[in-house]
Amino acid sequence: MTQLNETHAPRLTSWVTSANNNSDFPIQNLPFAVFRRSGSDEVMRGGVAIGDQVLDMAAAAGAGVFEGEALAAAKAAAQSSLNALMALGPDTNAALRLALSRALRSGAAAQSSLANCLVPQAAVEYDLPCRIGDYTDFYTSIHHATAIGSLFRPDSPLLPNYKWVPIGYHGRASTIGVSGQTFPRPVGQTKAPDANEPSFGPCKRLDYELEMGIFVGRGTALGERIDIDAAEAHVFGLCLLNDWSARDIQAWEYQPLGPFLAKNFASTISPWIITLEALAPYRSAFERPAEDPQPLPYLTSDFNTAHGNIDIQLECLIETAQMRAAGEAPARLSSSSFRHSYWTAAQMLTHHSVTGCAMNPGDLLGSGTQSGPQPEEAGSILELTGGGKRPITLPNGEQRTFLEDGDSIVMRGYCQRDGAARIGFGEVVATVLPARV
Repeated sequence: MTQLNETHAPRLTSWVTSANNNSDFPIQNLPFAVFRRSGSDEVMRGGVAIGDQVLDMAAAAGAGVFEGEALAAAKAAAQSSLNALMALGPDTNAALRLALSRALRSGAAAQSSLANCLVPQAAVEYDLPCRIGDYTDFYTSIHHATAIGSLFRPDSPLLPNYKWVPIGYHGRASTIGVSGQTFPRPVGQTKAPDANEPSFGPCKRLDYELEMGIFVGRGTALGERIDIDAAEAHVFGLCLLNDWSARDIQAWEYQPLGPFLAKNFASTISPWIITLEALAPYRSAFERPAEDPQPLPYLTSDFNTAHGNIDIQLECLIETAQMRAAGEAPARLSSSSFRHSYWTAAQMLTHHSVTGCAMNPGDLLGSGTQSGPQPEEAGSILELTGGGKRPITLPNGEQRTFLEDGDSIVMRGYCQRDGAARIGFGEVVATVLPARV
């Protein structure tokens, strides 16, 4: 259970001056990624974002500025994946965060040792931050669930179990890519409403989903359950997630067992993982409408009720091929917030493990599409267009009901609150290519 400490102080500045100029990555953030210099054959290794720079943890771990638990964590962060760092748990990771904060602050003696460990973000490329062994996608926005349900099941848009159980399905970890991912339009079976039989071909109703990704930190053994009071000790951090969806394939296949090929062709995450500790200033109460069922005792704790939600502002933009060729900026489609989630990260993880399911460092939980209560807060184009019935007109005059080849979707996130420094998640970008037929 992360609390506020000296690393969150809004007055802190860094000797990396770009971190002090309304950056997504001020010294109060210090997120982790895996990187190397663009176009090089360097070994991938862990890095920490500070302003417009990456602190190369492989170089920093040998610079003589860390000791004890912080040094052990720095060495783990220097590896080609962050699984070992995640497995160390919150106390050791907190020691590294504190040491990094003190070493990167304005006037720190470590400046002379770490200055040569910086690499400009503009000159790097990223890999997945860890080995993702398992991926589970939840369905935690009641606004999204109701909107989608009304399109797929008009007579029963929200199923009775939704308000009692954190609904999820097991996804395909092998198709998760890091920001910059390109993928061919999926191909599969679909069935038109007026057709007597299904047909096979490229998806015609391709969609995005604006989500948060939650990375498991310290793992558990088979048969071990995670108590909700301890759940956050098993969360390493959060990232942005675009869980692409083939809506026409989904409509034909999803009953009776749920998503399958409609969801297994691509999912894209942002490169930077913002630790749960960095998000401490932006916690808020977990609340349920009085008329709704309250969570069962195993999904309830005093801390989760008081601080379970995280206020993360989210936005989604589109860049079409025509916009790209004209040098036009991406156009905003919608904005929302993670605070609208019907279930918290702790509740998702607790429920996932309640059967004794083993959780491993680097496992990824998707939050499900984060739609808000207002129409302009929809987290998918399916919702924005009413199932394709209301085309969106973009600033350049183009229209979209669903995504076309060449479209790039850009998602961004940040946290901002009075009395705390603004921190960001960067962005996640991916592009649709023509189907391979």
